[in-house]
Amino acid sequence: MQLDLTTEKNEKDLTIQLSGELNTLTAPSLSELIKKELEGVERLTLDFGECDYVSSSGLRILMATYKKMKNKNGSMKLTNVGENFMDVLSNTNLDAVFDITRRDQ
Repeated sequence: MQLDLTTEKNEKDLTIQLSGELNTLTAPSLSELIKKELEGVERLTLDFGECDYVSSSGLRILMATYKKMKNKNGSMKLTNVGENFMDVLSNTNLDAVFDITRRDQ
């Protein structure tokens, strides 16, 4: 399965909509997009409304991006997180790291 990425940038806010699977094959495309778009961004939102699967490769990119945002005093949110992804975040204790809004809230 592929991963489609849609961005919306508004001054210092960047939202990335993920659609598909964030896995070993698709994670590099998210990483490249973030590198390209993160300049000047203070608030990053990753919308997982149409992404139900995230592999360890995807988690590594999320952690690296979180560290970049924290180092520049920015913020990063994960929104519309589904139950399967939420279970992964809980099992890895990353739910204590990220600002998360669940899909069912």
